Amino acid sequence: MGQSSYEIVKTAIYQTAPERLPVRMGCFGCDDTMGIPFATGETRVDGVRVADEWGCAWEQTEMANMGQVTGHPITLEQVPDFVAPDYSDDWRYADAEAVLERAETAGKYTCVGIFFVLFERMHALVGFESLLMGLALEPDLCTLLADKIIDAQLVRVRNFQERFGTRIHAFSMTDDWGTQQAAFVSKNMWDEIFFPRYKRLFDAMHEGGQDVWVHSCGKVNEIVEGYIAAGVNVVNLQQPRALGIEEMGTRYRGRICFESLADIQMALPTDDEREIEADARALAKHWMSPEGGFILSDYGDGAAIGASPEAKRKMYAAFSRVSEDLYGKPLPTPQT
Repeated sequence: MGQSSYEIVKTAIYQTAPERLPVRMGCFGCDDTMGIPFATGETRVDGVRVADEWGCAWEQTEMANMGQVTGHPITLEQVPDFVAPDYSDDWRYADAEAVLERAETAGKYTCVGIFFVLFERMHALVGFESLLMGLALEPDLCTLLADKIIDAQLVRVRNFQERFGTRIHAFSMTDDWGTQQAAFVSKNMWDEIFFPRYKRLFDAMHEGGQDVWVHSCGKVNEIVEGYIAAGVNVVNLQQPRALGIEEMGTRYRGRICFESLADIQMALPTDDEREIEADARALAKHWMSPEGGFILSDYGDGAAIGASPEAKRKMYAAFSRVSEDLYGKPLPTPQT
């Protein structure tokens, strides 16, 4: 009997020899993981987010994507009086049990998503420029804001743990940290202000028996070192060429599990099978090992990056060949 989806993901993360590459591509009906729902108090009009429960106003751009924050509810000077959402409300967890039961029946690895976990939430609340200025000139107010956000996230984490225990296998979160050239802040500032707060959150996740997954866009090569020290198990990086595939492999292969795909800027949008295959082979050479350390995942909004369904099919096929070469077993047959 082969490994379950849960076992394939877990052995990839801890690099103890999965039978194939783990995959998270729901667009093809192939996903070794299952997201566990958490209800938010955001406001939507015709399905489009216009406000979130933190008080941030959202607008949709001309590009079909998730939109962006255009209205910031507080200034840094108002941080002492700011009250974060209460994540202990029962209604937020009402749909989780049924999904967990489906996941367990299917042998899936379960994951709770946290959108805008810290840095992104900070600049959504006060504005990007204001936050960067504040980090340099008013660090006490910035750290107070960071602590309030982490305190709220800890309530969410502990509620999931108290209600569902180790049936929750991971928390997965987003915090974009970089431009195309470098991180938004120095590594020294990141270590001083953000590292201890991430570690407090990630330690709580590990104490409850969950793995820690973090997504970050941009050239975040130095930040990954901090993530490892803070306890991240899986880092989702969707621009491998911008990071430098060989450089990242030299520094981090075997120390963290990568979740990635063909580059969303320079490979997938080209629809060129040779470019896509080249990324798959380079990632296999530098980021993967026979013991694991890699998870193939989708970029959910293909239209936003100009990636056609056909480009995704080519990518899936390329990584299926990599899986067979490295582990002896291809990816599951696409269903759609």
